[in-house]
Amino acid sequence: MSAQPDLLYSEEEEALRAAVRDLLADHCDAPGVIARTESDAPHDLAAWKALSDGMGLAGLLVPETLGGQGATHREVAVVLEELGRAVAPVPYLTSAVVATEALLAVGDEELLGRLASGRTIGALAVGLHTAPGAAVQAVHVEGGVLQGELSGIADAAVADVLLVPADDGGLYAVDASAVTIAPQVSFDLTRPLATVTLAAAPGRRLGDAGPAVRRALRAGAGLLASEQLGLADWALTETVRYLKERKQFNRPVGGFQAVKHRLAQLWLEVVNLRAVARGAADALASGEDADIAVAVAQAYAAGVAVHAAEEALQLHAGIGMTWEHPVHLNLKRAKADSIAYGTAGAHRAAVAELVDLPAP
Repeated sequence: MSAQPDLLYSEEEEALRAAVRDLLADHCDAPGVIARTESDAPHDLAAWKALSDGMGLAGLLVPETLGGQGATHREVAVVLEELGRAVAPVPYLTSAVVATEALLAVGDEELLGRLASGRTIGALAVGLHTAPGAAVQAVHVEGGVLQGELSGIADAAVADVLLVPADDGGLYAVDASAVTIAPQVSFDLTRPLATVTLAAAPGRRLGDAGPAVRRALRAGAGLLASEQLGLADWALTETVRYLKERKQFNRPVGGFQAVKHRLAQLWLEVVNLRAVARGAADALASGEDADIAVAVAQAYAAGVAVHAAEEALQLHAGIGMTWEHPVHLNLKRAKADSIAYGTAGAHRAAVAELVDLPAP
């Protein structure tokens, strides 16, 4: 029987967290992120460059021999916690995790090296709502060119290369300049979606799409839980801080028993979310029971992240309803994440199947 994993953060992971948090404090302050959501360019490419080029974080999952850091999903999870706390508008989950995992599956060393450097941004051309193992929309391929339309593609607007599933079972690398990318109305403006139209677009076949897409979406779903943990932890921490300062009837609002009960309940939920998110990251790193660890994490994470954001909005009262306060960024990301890489219901169904307890 294998030993129980140590889910506590190592000293190296805590040092990584501190470094990422410091960088995001400089690059992704709330007023700046809000201003970007109101512009035509919501992505913060300066922050992306600092994370990828400056700190080498785009290549955490890529072996050192290919120009990456040779780290594991545990380190990536720490980065995503901090990106979630800041609701950072960078294509980290889509490029450094999902697209990278697809390329690791097909073994394309040239593209992996480019993504690891951060100078090339990749996007898997699969709708953000797609759960691991779910049916994937494919384009038609004939004579080496691709035809079709794909919707709900996250961060396509800043991608340099798209990884496109085709109806011959292959996964193709397509240069973003060869397709038409049209923005869709996105609930979460910090992770915009787009429709990608391919009209006789040339593509290079990388390998089989099925296992590559499944691996990529599983990693995306599992590590999304760490982003959701960051969202929930920020919401709880900021709400507690605010309620210690805000006074009603000459007393701090946080001193009222009914408010204490709500915060205590939320704290328990966040602690449980940390456990399942760390469990998913560790399982992805070790390769042991990853399917069930990811499904369990996503069955739980969405509800907690959304609840934390909703409580933060309500308990901040009037100031929480303003556009200037970042709680609306947090709530929108939490709601969008709740259907990303499969809904909680889809993952609960996956858990039931994996433990042989199907619904009646």
